[in-house]
Amino acid sequence: ALTAVAFLTAGGLAAPGAYAQAPSPSAAPPAATPAPTHKAPRYDAATVEARIKRLHDRLKITAAETEAWNQVAQVMRDNARDLDTLVRARDHDARTMSAVDNLRNYQKIADAHADGLKKLVPAFTALYDAMPDSQKATADAVFGRRVSGHAAAKPGKG
Repeated sequence: ALTAVAFLTAGGLAAPGAYAQAPSPSAAPPAATPAPTHKAPRYDAATVEARIKRLHDRLKITAAETEAWNQVAQVMRDNARDLDTLVRARDHDARTMSAVDNLRNYQKIADAHADGLKKLVPAFTALYDAMPDSQKATADAVFGRRVSGHAAAKPGKG
């Protein structure tokens, strides 16, 4: 299950390979291969709204929290829109990008993730601070779950 953090930070985009092996001078150039297809995250409006609704339900947002929740949801929408623009551009240009272009594009996406979190944290903090302790415990559990197959850090480890 995706959490709000995973929604903004995981997204299925893997960093370009960190290591490259130089071909030996006598090696023939590799045959042209199609660009790999990665399962890109879905930032379309319907998917974003479904994620927002699922998070709303899991956090058990009350009527009294609606205003703060709406701010969180709007930040999620705005962040998704920004990421969608970048991911679509990446998909469109992937076959013609050089290695350097690829890294620069990935940097833009990573920066957008970081910028998104900078916007989400204060909005979510305002909501979280207004929650009763029992609801905070629910939020802690929702955000502490496994993200993209990696166990969340446990206190005292890592």
